[in-house]
Amino acid sequence: MIQRDITGKLKKSAKSYGVISITGPRQSGKTTLAKAVFPKHDYVNLENLRELEKIKRDPLSFLNSVKGGVIIDEIQKFPDLLSYIQVAIDESFKPGKFVITGSQNLLLLNQVSQSLAGRVSIIRLYPFTISELLSSKNKCKNYIEQIYYGFYPAIYDKNLNPVEYYENYINTYVERDVRTIKNIGDLSTFVKFLKILATRIGQLLNLSEIGAQLGISHKTITSWISILQASYILVFLEPHYNNFGKRIVKSPKVYFTDVGLATNLLNLNSKNEIANYYALGSLFENLVILDIYKSILNSSSNDNLYFFRDKTGNEVDLLVDKGSEVVPVEIKSSSSFHSDFLKGIEYYRSISKEQNSGAIIYTGKSSWDVKNTKLLNYIDIPKIFD
Repeated sequence: MIQRDITGKLKKSAKSYGVISITGPRQSGKTTLAKAVFPKHDYVNLENLRELEKIKRDPLSFLNSVKGGVIIDEIQKFPDLLSYIQVAIDESFKPGKFVITGSQNLLLLNQVSQSLAGRVSIIRLYPFTISELLSSKNKCKNYIEQIYYGFYPAIYDKNLNPVEYYENYINTYVERDVRTIKNIGDLSTFVKFLKILATRIGQLLNLSEIGAQLGISHKTITSWISILQASYILVFLEPHYNNFGKRIVKSPKVYFTDVGLATNLLNLNSKNEIANYYALGSLFENLVILDIYKSILNSSSNDNLYFFRDKTGNEVDLLVDKGSEVVPVEIKSSSSFHSDFLKGIEYYRSISKEQNSGAIIYTGKSSWDVKNTKLLNYIDIPKIFD
């Protein structure tokens, strides 16, 4: 097992909370992590129909049988169990006794907020980060190869073909998870919707335009977006308003949780096809932004991510809001530095009236500071937080 960076955060939470909730995309490694951190806990998978029916018949007997602790996989299959867990914790509190996992965000968290408010620590586990792969023997040769393979654990643990893996993932997701969350009649149109979103990575989200392209209503598109958020397929980057007034755009940008999944939706089935893709820069941007996003989740940081863009076209790819300062970050799929990479950062500094540190993430090997801005290769993303 590749060591997960979130392990320390998980262990710390288990010392204070009676329930640990590990959520995240399907196959992101939630069960593997739970078993590694809590090796003495019993294990129950609610996708096992026999186990599920047994627990549904008598949930109290099941909970009373738990002595040391238990990992309950796919808790959304029986969310009413959370109410029984609440009672068990209130009657006899033991830190880290119940570890629950689920791959459906909104369904799970709604139940958690109702039943376990103040009693649960919510851990979100996404696929690997670059630093996790670097610490193992699974380092990709370059960013093209990294985009091709993506970050899902099974691809590395089982040496799977990424094209086949992502095709199966999409089929399983659509046929299984989507229907569980919402009964969508026209699955083929939903897949087309996914493919359109993949062509718009890093762009402002225009739901009306996409709906018109597919011939479906704005209401339906909004519902489908909720499904994709609920099952951790998409991440939205919101614009940073600050006090810049009406000059700032208000639409979010869309990114995929895993860039490998996005390439499959784009029918890019080889490294050569990826290298020659006309919007390669957007895929690299997806890779970098999600890696920063995952790194923040894996730590105890309260940093928030935004982008900046005004109505005249001035923009910064990413803003890392640390509370004490906002760090502007530009992302370039170039192996050479050009002075115009600083244009957006310098403009943002001029209107924010702050000379905060900045960063440029690119594919070149050289690293240095220029005008209070770090020039970093993408594998050195953690240095943004130094």
